[in-house]
Amino acid sequence: MRRIPIPRTAEEQRYRRHLRVRKKVTGTGERPRLVVFRSLKHIYAQLVDDVSHQTLVTVGDNGLSGKKSEKATQVGKTLAEKAKAAGISKVTFDRAGYRYHGRVKALADGAREGGLEF
Repeated sequence: MRRIPIPRTAEEQRYRRHLRVRKKVTGTGERPRLVVFRSLKHIYAQLVDDVSHQTLVTVGDNGLSGKKSEKATQVGKTLAEKAKAAGISKVTFDRAGYRYHGRVKALADGAREGGLEF
């Protein structure tokens, strides 16, 4: 494994945390990994099967209106609906190095309200 340099920016620190999480969290066909990506304005979520290297479902907040945390909740609910349609009810949550706080927590709560089990 190559040596990873000392993280200097917040983004590099988040990436290091994400690598630590990814060592332990994997997604399968029966229980895919729910990955969150959060930018300053938007939030995206996808379900990934790491065994077959496929993205099963993808949802973003494009076209939604309201506050950012409200958009995150809607993204979680929409993701849960699409997952149910694809026959997925259980997922593994991958917060991608972000703190489980704010929009990330709102997305997870929305997915739980939609019927996904973590």
